Amino acid sequence: MKFTVAVAMSPLDQLGELARTAQECGFASVALPDSLFYSEAVSASYPYTADGSRFWDETTPWVDPFVAAASMGAVTSTIRFYTQVLKLNPRNALLLARQVGSVAVLTGNRFGLGVGLGWSPEESRWCGGRFDHRGARADEAVEVLRLVLGGGMVEYHGRFHDFDRLRMSPAPTEPVPVYVGGHTEAALRRAARTGDGWTSAMIRFDDLRETVERLRALRAEYGRADEPFEIQAVCVDRFGVDGYRAQADLGVTDAIVVPWVFHGVGLDGPLREKKDGMKRFAEQIMEKL
Repeated sequence: MKFTVAVAMSPLDQLGELARTAQECGFASVALPDSLFYSEAVSASYPYTADGSRFWDETTPWVDPFVAAASMGAVTSTIRFYTQVLKLNPRNALLLARQVGSVAVLTGNRFGLGVGLGWSPEESRWCGGRFDHRGARADEAVEVLRLVLGGGMVEYHGRFHDFDRLRMSPAPTEPVPVYVGGHTEAALRRAARTGDGWTSAMIRFDDLRETVERLRALRAEYGRADEPFEIQAVCVDRFGVDGYRAQADLGVTDAIVVPWVFHGVGLDGPLREKKDGMKRFAEQIMEKL
């Protein structure tokens, strides 16, 4: 099992050094969040808190994940980056293909695309997208991304995306993996049918077990049981060597962690203490698995 450092809500001037230290400590990847803006009022509930409220506010720092990946990629050489997760619905698929392809090329194929539908109607509508038929739109968007990023002259004529022959150059020399997020049955089916993996929000171990079993059954249903498939998990109640070993035994391929929080350092804590937290996590957990 690999380990990924999540850097959500970290001060932006820390990102480069966090990536360098994560690479030195043996982490496989950095997970990058996505938030376009904070609307004062929102017409939907946030799906991953008990009361539907957002756990950040209008002052929380965010940066475009593609800019972050390119910046962090420039000061590292082996560690990978992936969005966790990027909201598809507010974005034009062709513009997104250009961004994804650019970062993949500039980082030497060290970029993966974690995707979700987006939960906020305001983010979609105010960016020129639509909130209806989000699942079908996302399915087509993934098809467009894979098609365009595959290189060569291509065209696509679907229900929501329609364009004649075009080519984007340069194309990545390796396929960009697509990790599908979401905990609903529809999201799990989308991951099993079209994804190179599934990526979770915060989830308890028992729920994670059920989800992994369901994904395994769905992949068999779609004839993909023997294909490589990643399980990226933010498990909130299994820690320590035994806890992460239990996750690995369950089928988790990538544990997403915020290593400094185990040592009392907050998301906006000092860089020095975060670096120390990563080193201690690597010594106490990663080196013993």
